[in-house]
Amino acid sequence: MKSESLPVAPQAASVTPELLAQHSITPDEYERITAALGRTPSLTELGIYSVMWSEHCSYKSSRVHLRRLPTKSDRVVQGPGENAGIIDVGDGWACAFKIESHNHPSYIEPFQGAATGVGGILRDIFTMGARPLAVMDSLRFGPISEDKDTPREIVHKNHSIVEGVVHGIAGYGNCFGVPNLGGETRFEECYSGNPLVNAFALGLVRRDEIFYAKATGVGNPVIYVGAKTGRDGIHGATMASEEFKEGSEQKRPNVQVGDPFMEKLLLEACLEAMKTGAIVGIQDMGAAGLTSSSCEMGARGGVGLKMNLDHVPQRETGMTAYEMMLSESQERMLLVADKGREQEVLDVFAKWGLDATVVGTVIPEPRLRILHHGELFADIPNQSLTDDAPVYHRPVGEWNAPVPAEPTKSALAKLGYEDKTSTRNYTDDLRTLLASSNVCSKRWVHEQYDSMVQTNTVQGPGGEGGVMRIKGTKRGLAMALDGNGRWCYLNPKLGAQHAVAEAARKVACTGATPIAATNCLNFGNPEKPEIMAQLSAAIDGISEACIALGTPITGGNVSLYNETRGEGIYPTPVLGIVGLIEDVTKAVPADFQKAGDIVLVIGQAKLPTIEERMREFGSSEYAKTVLGEIWGTPPALDLSVEAALQKCLAELADLRLLHSARDISDGGIAVALGEGAFGDGVGVSAHLLEGPDLPVAWQLFGETPTQVIVTCDASDVAKIKAVVGKYAGLLVQDVGETTKDHFRIEVNGRAVITESVKGLRHVWSNALEAKLYDEVLA
Repeated sequence: MKSESLPVAPQAASVTPELLAQHSITPDEYERITAALGRTPSLTELGIYSVMWSEHCSYKSSRVHLRRLPTKSDRVVQGPGENAGIIDVGDGWACAFKIESHNHPSYIEPFQGAATGVGGILRDIFTMGARPLAVMDSLRFGPISEDKDTPREIVHKNHSIVEGVVHGIAGYGNCFGVPNLGGETRFEECYSGNPLVNAFALGLVRRDEIFYAKATGVGNPVIYVGAKTGRDGIHGATMASEEFKEGSEQKRPNVQVGDPFMEKLLLEACLEAMKTGAIVGIQDMGAAGLTSSSCEMGARGGVGLKMNLDHVPQRETGMTAYEMMLSESQERMLLVADKGREQEVLDVFAKWGLDATVVGTVIPEPRLRILHHGELFADIPNQSLTDDAPVYHRPVGEWNAPVPAEPTKSALAKLGYEDKTSTRNYTDDLRTLLASSNVCSKRWVHEQYDSMVQTNTVQGPGGEGGVMRIKGTKRGLAMALDGNGRWCYLNPKLGAQHAVAEAARKVACTGATPIAATNCLNFGNPEKPEIMAQLSAAIDGISEACIALGTPITGGNVSLYNETRGEGIYPTPVLGIVGLIEDVTKAVPADFQKAGDIVLVIGQAKLPTIEERMREFGSSEYAKTVLGEIWGTPPALDLSVEAALQKCLAELADLRLLHSARDISDGGIAVALGEGAFGDGVGVSAHLLEGPDLPVAWQLFGETPTQVIVTCDASDVAKIKAVVGKYAGLLVQDVGETTKDHFRIEVNGRAVITESVKGLRHVWSNALEAKLYDEVLA
């Protein structure tokens, strides 16, 4: 019997306001649904609309703003709209990469939420035909030390989230067999109820072997492959589009359960099946599972899919059409094969011990038709689920961070600024910063990750950026993640520009040229005008910075409703930047390599006024951690000078003039010098010359952007200065030399920090474990 001759199965209950609320569908949206269908929807159809029109899947609050992002360049092969962005990296190779969030699931069930976040982003990569080469992650947690603002019970909860998330990332990635190159981990009060887990993955594919998520060829079979479908993850996309309220932790059934060993089999089977030439389209069953993969593939190809759920492999009995269409069980794919060649595909998956079965057919009508037990449960126009999903022009209000614009009298007094005296012990201040959660070593995190599997890793966790070789060529790929929620809180546009600039600068420090970007936009409730003001301004900042630095956005993710009981997170755009290095043997490490090298600072020649620098100092880690105050604004950023610095670093690396290169960021030059020393235990003796009207603390810990520390042979200093001199707006300064094992910094001829490298490194390297375990036991 032809499906179109069947009436759509009636739903079990009338469509009540309560039923719509359960599906997070507004009355206006329900009217649009009935108009699109020309009738009352079945319960299955209502569920399908609820996930496809969720914020997580439709981007209905952000789509109008995302259009302002730059998405094209000579290297971009595939921009936003596919499972992953793709750029050309030469020699017939292309690089697929993307970043995605798994924030809400990681709060409810930290281990599985984070693990399946890794699994999902890996499938996005190999769905394109690319073999995953590396992963990274950007993590945000609440405080892990008790204080007046964070009681013990919150600290204990944060500890469990941190441990669960890190173990989940490690457990999935290590078992799958993909190196984790680190990323970033930060802590702020606002993330206690809303941790952020942003997973990045990158893979390689031959330029002529890329696959797309598009259904074509009327009569072609639709094939389900991978794990069996269960009841885990039902309404996961809807859950990720809501604030957390009382009882949200009871949504554990909405969190998927991952199996990395099955995903490894799925990877190998998919890549082998692609080699047969029998596959014409492939899509990961990620958010919204079978629903999104089927209607999106049909919409992209301008065709429809008719599927019979009787043939869907199930691991639980009595599953309904509603449950199967909304399940987000992991490790599943939907394929379209050439008619008559389906057995070739089925045989490949049988070889790898995976379920594979024909569940449907490509039809000429651009509709999604779902049959189960001989009844038609859904008959929906693809367009209404995808391109015609609601697009909201949410009111964009104003955002002004509720902090003082200028430093307070108490902050100035602590700095000894007004009377030009200070009794501060700057060695103790450095120790305090090095032990703080945002600055301390994340060794406890990245040592749980396998960073060397596949033997492509050139630089792993702990440096400025990860570097991977492209086997069979001389080239390498560098990658880095960055974001600073506090800076975006103070100034969303400027903070977002810094996220782009710093991630690209980290890539440039490795010797690579930044060439493309992906972004994960983590914000609060978009129905609040002030949150939309943050989002809109941040997108403008990302757009301007990406244009200036030549790093178009190839894709990404928007995660909204990151709020608990009405309290939102800092606006937190996270940028992933990918760079290309023509000769990977020229990659530059971040750590000092040997004693006797000259230490140089390369940065912007024009510095802000003293008043501007003091205003900007309030956004620093020093102000927050040591002074206990926040004020002012992030540092000003000249994108043209930033672009010049990154090009300069690539040229210096190509000439093999640099022994190391490190970005000056959190904690200023004192922390950057310390981190450079800690890797190999090489000391440093530095002398800083600044005007007497600036506090010593600013000179040590101020976070002036567009600055890096490099080391080199004394004989190469003149060559480096000559190269730097070609770039407008840059200045190079000799600030000292590396030593055997001591750490010393002078300011205006006076020693203000003196300590052994071993002593400082002990504080820095053990702080995170001490906070997670010693303090909790105490």
